[in-house]
Amino acid sequence: MPAPARLQLSVNGAVWDVAADADTPLLYVLRNDLGLNGPKFGCGLGECGACTVLLDDRPLRSCILPVAGAAGRQVTTLEGLASGGQLHPVQQAFIDEQAAQCGYCLNGMIMMAKALLDRNPAPSEAEIRQELKYNLCRCGTHIEILRAVALAAARMRGQE
Repeated sequence: MPAPARLQLSVNGAVWDVAADADTPLLYVLRNDLGLNGPKFGCGLGECGACTVLLDDRPLRSCILPVAGAAGRQVTTLEGLASGGQLHPVQQAFIDEQAAQCGYCLNGMIMMAKALLDRNPAPSEAEIRQELKYNLCRCGTHIEILRAVALAAARMRGQE
């Protein structure tokens, strides 16, 4: 069996030297080696969205992305959104709108919402729904999640 590869990962602005098989899912390295618990293991198939991270500001499912595919690129997890002791406006809006029940889907919902608002600072409800439609939430907080994304968009535009 070959020895694990030495890879450099840039995660949340810090550079990490990790030893992992190149085809190890990025999610496993983030959680097990770097101790980041934002991304969750949900389905392991890239279907539920619980493991979503931003790779060079694009949302990707970390459970199906080989760690070698993240080397030399910028990975942002839920933990990397806050800045200077302040939550990101999307994170704060999810709290303010009480858009969580069990919280398992929140990582993916927040990361997808962040990516959407970076591309489109004033999305319609239909655009928010489209962006989040492949993120599964079993608890039924969809209405609160939609309100949270709309609130975050308004705040980021300085309208609230």
